[in-house]
Amino acid sequence: MATTVAGEGKPRLNGISTDSQTKTLTDLPTELLEHILCFPVLQDVDICNVSCCCKRLHDVCHGRGKVWGNQYKLRWPRLQRFYRPNESCDWLREYRTRHKVGIQIRRTVESISKRFFTEVPCVGQVLGDSFAEIESLGMPEHFCEDELLFILNSDKRKNLTLKYYAKKILYFLRQQNILKSLKSFLEQPAEHQSPLEGAVLVDRYCNPLADVTLSSISAQLDEIAEKVKKMLKIKNPSHPSLRVTQGDCLVVEDFELQRQVMCSLNSVLYEQLQYKGNECDYYNPLNSYIHQVLLRRTGIPISLSVMYMTLAQKLGVRLEPVNFPNHFLLRWCQKPRGSEDIFDFVYIDAFGKGKQLTAKECEYLIGHQVTADYYSAISTGELLLRMVGNLLNIGKRGEGNEKSYQLLRDSLDLYLTINPDNVQYLLLQARLYFHLGIWPEKVLDILQHIQALDPSQHGAVGYLVQHTLEHIQHKKHPAAPEVKLRNAPEHLEVQYSVGLIMKHKRSGYNCVIYGWDPKCTMNQEWITTMRVNLLPNGPNQPFYNVLVQDGTCRYAAQENLEPHSAPMEIGHPEVGRYFSEFADTHYATNEELQTRYPEDADVTLGTVQRLYHRLMPDSGNQDQQNSHHPNPSQ
Repeated sequence: MATTVAGEGKPRLNGISTDSQTKTLTDLPTELLEHILCFPVLQDVDICNVSCCCKRLHDVCHGRGKVWGNQYKLRWPRLQRFYRPNESCDWLREYRTRHKVGIQIRRTVESISKRFFTEVPCVGQVLGDSFAEIESLGMPEHFCEDELLFILNSDKRKNLTLKYYAKKILYFLRQQNILKSLKSFLEQPAEHQSPLEGAVLVDRYCNPLADVTLSSISAQLDEIAEKVKKMLKIKNPSHPSLRVTQGDCLVVEDFELQRQVMCSLNSVLYEQLQYKGNECDYYNPLNSYIHQVLLRRTGIPISLSVMYMTLAQKLGVRLEPVNFPNHFLLRWCQKPRGSEDIFDFVYIDAFGKGKQLTAKECEYLIGHQVTADYYSAISTGELLLRMVGNLLNIGKRGEGNEKSYQLLRDSLDLYLTINPDNVQYLLLQARLYFHLGIWPEKVLDILQHIQALDPSQHGAVGYLVQHTLEHIQHKKHPAAPEVKLRNAPEHLEVQYSVGLIMKHKRSGYNCVIYGWDPKCTMNQEWITTMRVNLLPNGPNQPFYNVLVQDGTCRYAAQENLEPHSAPMEIGHPEVGRYFSEFADTHYATNEELQTRYPEDADVTLGTVQRLYHRLMPDSGNQDQQNSHHPNPSQ
């Protein structure tokens, strides 16, 4: 740090200063010192060392100064949106707090795999009570989220187990914040509850890791509304809707002017932009998420209705949601002062390209008559219950995999937030958690709530309470993990090892092995259903647990598997639960899986060395030559 600067205006001899007076680095102006110390190559340790040199440099590096503010911005750029421009802040304190949070979060995430590996079902559900540790840190939530994002955005092929649990924690934390927003939304007066805002909250809760915001969705709808205005301007240049700007609450009273809006809206939405009802893949949950409806330009009646109704409102036409059975509709009043007569409305089928129907024609959609009550307008809360109910039914129809269980959990959470005393769905939630073997303490809380609401459920409640208490007791005395040694006599026929990337000979799918059995351990019904007896070696051969590229978990016979000729990453959500790294030709097991298969890592390395890393002929000859000319030092 003791570089010197020659005095100015003094004679020089052969380029060497003859002045004995020199200036040190600390004599430079504060602004210049700050500029030097803000160079990106300097890290926090460097700044700490500099500040310890002398009082002058210590003062330059004070906590509220430019130097530590720069360090904070360089290290955690995503956090800048939480600070106002030129905000006076103790950056050194903020830096220390954020650094402490990072260490605590990482330590907690690392410990989860060791404690919960055997308890988490194969579907990889959220870990429930372990998240209390994250919340108990008492640190700003955006610090916690930033560290989790930092983990997730690190080297794609490494720290897979750390990322696996960091993703689940981030999922949970964001969902908790969204639930708080939903509860606040539902506390508003009914007339202030926007169907679009409610639909976005449902979307965000089911997709907490996606970048979905009300402002971004509204901006996309504003763009569509502008296209409608251009169409409207061609038909009627003086239309009042053309003067509507964002935030205005214009209501067009004249029915002919309203009709022009509806006609232009249908033309833009269904002809120009090609929006349509998704008849081919009706039960895809993406149809219910408003950001996916805008992205894919397709949806189901209720999601398309929310979008249609919002666009009409932006253009001055008021439509109301109608909870029509099996086919959600909108209604458009044809009387100037409103009416409750069902024949005074035109009913709009947003799923059917905005087709306008009479009350009688609505019945043709479902094939039977309904009472007048079904034509009534509903509240935003009732609309959200219908939307979430659709997702619940899709989850029930699922195949029992990770995605369907997660959808069922998310939709139950949403439904019970909107309608917390629904005994039927409370009981379904308790049974789901019990079936998945997660969060037994919460199961007991749910069951206690059910008993208070409906004592007649004591039979089902009592059964679940008994078995949940047994599960909690079992958690206190966990069984030792089963260890499978390859040199055991019963394991000698096992050819493959965990971590190898395989291809199924018959089905053609790509997968990675995460477990094996010397013989098929499934019951006879499964063996018969899967036609295992038709295989040459039947069930009396090694079977492997594999994670498949399509996101499923399967149990495959040894004779149906072969090492993949060109190993690739397997895009399965559970990979991180079992493996710590993708090493180009195979997956490296994490500590928990290696404990159960302690000898497989060496076998896997030997296999990939033999299959993919064979020595080139030249290198082999060179090795032979070297063997005839030993090192003189040996």
